[in-house]
Amino acid sequence: MEWMTTKNEPGKTYLMQGNEAIVRGALEAGVHFASSYPGSPSAQVLGIMGRIADQMGFYAEWSTNETTALQACMGASFANARSICVVKQNGLLVQADTIHCGALGGIKGGLVIVTSDDPDAHSSTNEFDSRHMAVTANIPMLEPASVQEAKDMIPYAFELSEKLEQMVLIRVTTRICHGRGGVELGELPEKRPFEPIGKWDRMIGMNWLHSFLLEKLDRAKEEFEHSPFNHYIGKEDAETLIITGGTGMKYALEAIDELKAGDSTGVLSLGTLWPLPEKLIMKHLEKAKKVLIVEEVDPFLEEHIAAIAGKSGLKLKICGRSDILPKIGELNPDVVIKALGEFLGVEEKSCCGSGCPAVESVTIPDRELTFCAGCPHRATFFILKQALRRHKNPGVVFGDIGCYAMAPQRAGQFGVHFMSCMGSGISAASGLGQLTKYGFGQAVVSVCGDSTFFHTVIPGLIAAKMNDANILHIVLDNSATAMTGFQPHPGTGETAMGQTAEKISIKAICEAIGCRVETADPFDVKETMDLIYEMTQESGIKVLILEQPCATLAAKTRKKKKIWVDTDICRSDSCGCDRYCSRVWGCPANIWDFEKGCAAIDEVVCVGCGVCAKLCPAGAIKVEGGDE
Repeated sequence: MEWMTTKNEPGKTYLMQGNEAIVRGALEAGVHFASSYPGSPSAQVLGIMGRIADQMGFYAEWSTNETTALQACMGASFANARSICVVKQNGLLVQADTIHCGALGGIKGGLVIVTSDDPDAHSSTNEFDSRHMAVTANIPMLEPASVQEAKDMIPYAFELSEKLEQMVLIRVTTRICHGRGGVELGELPEKRPFEPIGKWDRMIGMNWLHSFLLEKLDRAKEEFEHSPFNHYIGKEDAETLIITGGTGMKYALEAIDELKAGDSTGVLSLGTLWPLPEKLIMKHLEKAKKVLIVEEVDPFLEEHIAAIAGKSGLKLKICGRSDILPKIGELNPDVVIKALGEFLGVEEKSCCGSGCPAVESVTIPDRELTFCAGCPHRATFFILKQALRRHKNPGVVFGDIGCYAMAPQRAGQFGVHFMSCMGSGISAASGLGQLTKYGFGQAVVSVCGDSTFFHTVIPGLIAAKMNDANILHIVLDNSATAMTGFQPHPGTGETAMGQTAEKISIKAICEAIGCRVETADPFDVKETMDLIYEMTQESGIKVLILEQPCATLAAKTRKKKKIWVDTDICRSDSCGCDRYCSRVWGCPANIWDFEKGCAAIDEVVCVGCGVCAKLCPAGAIKVEGGDE
């Protein structure tokens, strides 16, 4: 609810989501420029900023990828503007070259990068720990332990950025982004004016600036020794010390309370994660006999704190992610309670924190992820698999990152063989496609979404054309960045601030590169299947654009269809599909029955998406009413 973020009511407290608190922090810092490429769990930040940008007097944009987003912020910084760039952990990796070079050149106006990590990979392909980037780039990093700190750290980071003339990273995690908490508002300042760029102004990243980079880091370390975001909670002479950062503080305090360990255990919560405040850490290490590190995800603090202790000759038992806590995945209160109980030699009383009796184990059936009701991707991968089966040797499909990342599963007919990171599908397919000239005998296909096409696919497509790769590239154009919340991209004709923009034609780009380009509708099953088969037999690089709007967006305006089954056809010998519908279509309403087949449709449960009717080979599923 963006209205809360814009209130100039210092001292008043509102319940906010972490992503909203980040927006509020940027406003309290007097931000001039905001950019991002959408990614969960922080996609809402720029979404909110885009809606309020005109009202609050700053500029916001969705960029084509994370690198262009950060480089745009650097350009704004050159005019002494304060700029914020919001990415997820995968996007931070995309920015690596820009961050490492930009850190050498430094900044003028404050530049803050908010990176949202996703422990347990709830909406990601990995759970990369962003803290490592701060170490390799030699730039300061902060991490809030609460929603309130997520707001408060933003202005602090801007001040620090300008004091050091260096970009600053703020790492948040899923539980901060999507969690809620009371946030006390600060004052909204007047924005300072821009400064002209002088003849001798420079922001140039060159290796001879390396010594200046390290000097800035040393200044940050001294600053962090007295940072208000580092807290110690507990008795000063506690024998057991928990050191934590981010959400680990809340878990640690809950574990101490559950185990009644407050007399013997203290918590040092670090909001400044790089460079670490060594003097502050040593002050508490010297009083402790053993240390437990609670952190997400890698043993980052554990390894660096062990190094600090070892360098000072301290002999301490230091445990954490490398031994007593799980090595992978997301922490939660139960996991930390169990680990602390083991560390202290105390048996935890319950896993619910209130002494309630244990609940009998309940078996909940697993349900695979599947495409949304009416999603055109379900038809696409059904068609693609059938078309490739016509070849003597079935083809190979290279996927990418988006909603269609579920294609390697049942929902996509187990139809994708390769998936790595954004933009990798086209380039990997191009490499394999070259081998068809040397005897490799399978058709090679790559797929990407419309937003991903603009993000990183274009360079791969150019390389494939330049080197005359034998591949078919399919663009799944559903007119939205659907996976992260329908943010606009260059092909949708809208900006982050809601302004109309000229649509960039995917077809025109591909034709300009020199590719043969065709368009089709995945719901025209036979025609599209024949076209895919024909295009995979042709040599060279070809592009097929499958156009069908995202069903979730379309459902807001379309009427629901009535679906029913002609059971005489479905259950007859003429059907011949062997209950194909129950095994592979992944119905979003979960109404298929293996024994009854399509006849299990219940009008009350069925969402009326109609895709099953388009795919049923026997024509047993009938549709009445609704909009096409």
